[in-house]
Amino acid sequence: MDPRSEVLLRQAELFQGPLLLAGAPADDLLGHLPNAQAWSWHAGDQALLDSRFAGRSHYGVEVPAPAFAAAVLFLPKSRELAAYLLNALASRLAGRELFLVGEKRGGIEGAAKQLQAFGKPRKLDSARHCQLWQVTVEHAPAARPLESLAERFTLELNDGPLQVVSLPGVFSHGRLDRGTALLLEHLDALPVGAVLDFGCGAGVLGAAVKRRYPQSKVTMLDVDAFAVAASRLTLAANNLEAEVISGDGIDAAPTELSVILSNPPFHTGVHTHYQASENLLKKSSDHLQKGGEMRLVANSFLRYQPLIEAALGNCQTCAEADGFRIYRATRG
Repeated sequence: MDPRSEVLLRQAELFQGPLLLAGAPADDLLGHLPNAQAWSWHAGDQALLDSRFAGRSHYGVEVPAPAFAAAVLFLPKSRELAAYLLNALASRLAGRELFLVGEKRGGIEGAAKQLQAFGKPRKLDSARHCQLWQVTVEHAPAARPLESLAERFTLELNDGPLQVVSLPGVFSHGRLDRGTALLLEHLDALPVGAVLDFGCGAGVLGAAVKRRYPQSKVTMLDVDAFAVAASRLTLAANNLEAEVISGDGIDAAPTELSVILSNPPFHTGVHTHYQASENLLKKSSDHLQKGGEMRLVANSFLRYQPLIEAALGNCQTCAEADGFRIYRATRG
């Protein structure tokens, strides 16, 4: 069980009424708290929770509708996302309890200071390298629409300016990361057809490709509901149309693709995970049609080339700059 869940269960007597677990991990916590509902924005966690606790987990970027007497926020990595979530939860909890749980190395002590805006926070427990905080919401804030927290910026591309809309918690929030910037410079001569932007984030690659290759059908995929929402806003800001889907990894993607584009993710929370990226590389041939191409950017220190060669039988390094490499491979 997740150590944060273990800390909650040490105080189980506090969580007997209708409870919302925001950002709940995909463990057995719901099994120990029969009156709790989960709220998840991670497609993989949502699928696992739904398979075990059908109807008790809600997926999306807005606070779910069912009434709750108290809420627990599992601290996310992003400070901006934590601020949005705390505000959204506190706006629904006037006079009631809001709890915050997180790992010490994830910044729980600093994040707990944000609770001061709602009342007088107190630390309830410290164990398993985690802390649990509580505040009675004496000053309930007005709910802020998520879109009002969007960061908007413009990319000057060769075919004109591209508007990008980023939301709290989305990778490289409010700015263009160096890896994606490099890949944007190497989108020439892409095969036309079905294109996948894997790990789409705020939708930069997918939107740029759809505008440059309007005859292609673009699908944008991300595990994070906030990224999916941001990608849709980016498309709308540029009057573009593409399919944006939630899913946990390449298994959720279409097949018979002409192109897979990606700046593949390898960070989740305060931990580092490579599984989603390695699965993308290993299973790329299952999703590309014959002659289809994978083009991606990755940190130079990541040993992706052998995985790509094992999957597709070939791999070229098209460019290298700023600690990143552009890889290109074609399914024979």
